[in-house]
Amino acid sequence: MELSVVIPVMNEKGNIAPLLENISGALKGMTYEVIFVDDGSTDGTVEAILKLSGPNIRVLVFGRNYGQTSAMAAGIESATGEFVVTMDGDLQNDATDIPLMLKRLKNNNLDVVVGIRKKRKDGVFLRKIPSIVANVLIRKMVGINITDIGCTLKVFRNHLAKKLDLYGELHRFIPVLASMHGAKIDEIQVKHHSRKSGQSKYGISRVVKVLSDLMLMLFFIKYRQKPMHLFGTLGLTSLTTGVLLMVYLIAEKMVGNSIGNRPMFFISILCMLASIQFITTGFIAELLMRTYYGANQKKPYTISAEYKGSVRIG
Repeated sequence: MELSVVIPVMNEKGNIAPLLENISGALKGMTYEVIFVDDGSTDGTVEAILKLSGPNIRVLVFGRNYGQTSAMAAGIESATGEFVVTMDGDLQNDATDIPLMLKRLKNNNLDVVVGIRKKRKDGVFLRKIPSIVANVLIRKMVGINITDIGCTLKVFRNHLAKKLDLYGELHRFIPVLASMHGAKIDEIQVKHHSRKSGQSKYGISRVVKVLSDLMLMLFFIKYRQKPMHLFGTLGLTSLTTGVLLMVYLIAEKMVGNSIGNRPMFFISILCMLASIQFITTGFIAELLMRTYYGANQKKPYTISAEYKGSVRIG
């Protein structure tokens, strides 16, 4: 199997038939499978897929709505193709871009190719502007030079896709997760269409979720393997601040000034208590990370190639 196309769907009944037609036309001559992951649809989406189902179409049906990240993770885990494609089920992505993306990945020995949605057919205030702001923030804070990190249309090598550990709502940060495994990433312009059937599942509320996940990604990139460096630094800074303030207040007391009702006294106590909490949290985080790597037999590094003499063996 050359290609596994993973498509999370939720209440996309009207888009199934044209989507499958688009995929079959675009991937003609290739060996592929289409994996639909139904994320708790209530409009007959599963029935619409089964009606058109063939030997290369599989459907994973969730018992309830778990979210797009879980649906994508389930589809990727089930994929058997050498390469994995993720795309939306709302017909806004175009399967005719997949062969070009796959060609770019193979010719340049890449691990991931990400789509750039040019001339997006989305609402300006609810979709375009929040997306632009999110992309700028992610590029600046995370250091990943991806133009459109939120584009679902992506092509991966299977072995990388299965390492991504998708959970929560981290599907928006797949390029970031891939880069943490040392993946070679490139991007290519892709077509984008307006939604013709069904309703969008996104709104302005996703901005808060993206910002929350961005903080998590920053922690993962910088401190996942060394959380004590973060919490220890915060703890020592807080402790030093508290001690310096207390020394100053003791000096004030020695010259006869009252310090019991001064805000600085309470701030110094708060800083010293906070320092204990930060340092304790750092110890706990270190133990959790050691347990995570040990219990799951994971390595804190990724080997991208192995050579014996001048011959590549892995």
